Amino acid sequence: MTDTRTVFKHVDYDLSGLLHYIEIGDIGLPDIQRPFVWPATKVRDLFDSMYRGFPVGYLLFWQNAGVKGARPIGVGPKTHSVPSLLIVDGQQRLTSLYAVLRGKPVIDQNYHETRIEIAFRPRDAKFEVADAAIRKDPEFIPDISTIWSSGKGSYKFIEKFLANLSSKRELSEEERDANSENLDRLFDLQKYPFTALEVAATVDEEAVADIFVRINSEGVKLNQADFILTLMSVFWEEGRVDLERFSRAAKNPPQPAQTPSPYNPYIKPAPDQMLRVSVGLGFHRARLQHVYNLLRGKDLDTGVVAAERREAQFAVLERAQDHALNLQNWAEFLKTLLSAGYRSGSMITSETALLYAYTLFLIGKHEYGVEPFSLRNIMARWFFMTSLTARYSASPETMMEGDLARLRDIKKKEDFIALLDHIMNDTFTDDYWSITLPNNLATSSARTPSLFAYYAALNLLDAHALFSKVKIPDLLSPTMQAHKSAVERHHLFPKAYLTKQGITGTINTNQIANFALMEWFDNIAVSDAPPAEYFPKFATRFSPEDLKRMHYWHALPKGWEHMDYFDFLSARRKLIADVIRDGFALI
Repeated sequence: MTDTRTVFKHVDYDLSGLLHYIEIGDIGLPDIQRPFVWPATKVRDLFDSMYRGFPVGYLLFWQNAGVKGARPIGVGPKTHSVPSLLIVDGQQRLTSLYAVLRGKPVIDQNYHETRIEIAFRPRDAKFEVADAAIRKDPEFIPDISTIWSSGKGSYKFIEKFLANLSSKRELSEEERDANSENLDRLFDLQKYPFTALEVAATVDEEAVADIFVRINSEGVKLNQADFILTLMSVFWEEGRVDLERFSRAAKNPPQPAQTPSPYNPYIKPAPDQMLRVSVGLGFHRARLQHVYNLLRGKDLDTGVVAAERREAQFAVLERAQDHALNLQNWAEFLKTLLSAGYRSGSMITSETALLYAYTLFLIGKHEYGVEPFSLRNIMARWFFMTSLTARYSASPETMMEGDLARLRDIKKKEDFIALLDHIMNDTFTDDYWSITLPNNLATSSARTPSLFAYYAALNLLDAHALFSKVKIPDLLSPTMQAHKSAVERHHLFPKAYLTKQGITGTINTNQIANFALMEWFDNIAVSDAPPAEYFPKFATRFSPEDLKRMHYWHALPKGWEHMDYFDFLSARRKLIADVIRDGFALI
């Protein structure tokens, strides 16, 4: 006979019962779950589905057998200090429902206490995220938490709502009935049925982590990084905490200001992003699916899982993560972005390119011992190249996997530098600069890699803004904050002027080659004047030598102000490509 024993049982709950167990602390979170709550829009949609009677998924609980590190849901003291049930799957649904029905603050993705306010319009049973307008609208209940948290029955609440609405406008009997019926239905959501599967207390943490991963791998909830983070919760909880602590600190300026911190103007990395750096450094892998099995202790050839192998692989990850989260390493790498001409996060079109560059920076430093000066220079050039060419935009893991594979035969620091230079030389051919790049510049996209590479080149060339003696690196600094942007993108051929010439549509008027960086007051002064009119006036500010440099920096063809618009665009794209090439040569 086949053994059909299972490690779980089927249990039915209603919502009010679940919330009671959360409130007293009888349901909590294991370390494989993070105390994050959904964004308010998703909570709104959850309530809408429940109100309509739609199913919203089952819950997976684990009977607690003294698991270390179990945490309560929400904030504040609980009656039970040790939960008897730990929620493994469905945590965000349950936390969101608890936050709204009990009016309790919860921990958001930035680790801050927050309230979720969902509004409801009884007239047509519409749910919304509360905002200032909704809070003033008598048709809405701005925070449905008050329906249940007041402790009053539905009758008194409905009467009070209708009385307030009647004072604003006259209600027909039909409207009163519809409002009352919809509010009664909302009040009864506390009886909404849930099905839970409860895993036995005899199942250990490793097996529960495996169950969690298997369940979520059937859908699109988790990615491979999440699977590894789950394993870390079980076998190296401190490592996962360190990742989350680093990411949390990177989001806000340190207090006091001089405290060492990962905060920076380029990126606010999530834990899974920093995990990818550690994995790239430790295992020379960009694809995480194999790393997950390695960390489980699985032999990829035989399929056998061994604790000793798992411990050895986690030791590799731990060493790599120590380097990846080292604040000195992080700060030194970010200087390479400055060396590449990139001044702030607004110029970064690919966080993946940034993180992969950090991975190679760490490999160069810790595996090949490249000295700081040479390492900064080669990695600044590498980041410029990968950003400009969007090297990691399509199939990024595959591309990075290939780049890491090229390191397998590299033994010396000189060979590491030579390899990266070889890849860059193969990419930046004469045809790339004269044909490919000008073609890439033929776009109206406001955030294209070639545009920000041009700005980076202007920074490297220490260029001045158009018609200005103020340097672009200063104007693009993230410390420059005012009501008006320090520097603005100016239409060299103003849109209104082009319209009079019969040239319309943003795809034509907002071409990259029609923009130049100008101080805001000059941009206003130009207004809608044609270039042949405004350029000679501004040119009087400068000497012939200054004008020559300005034409070069801003890629202005000779006599551009009198050119046909489309001829101007074609000529300027080639000159922009030349400026980018010159900027790269300075790194």
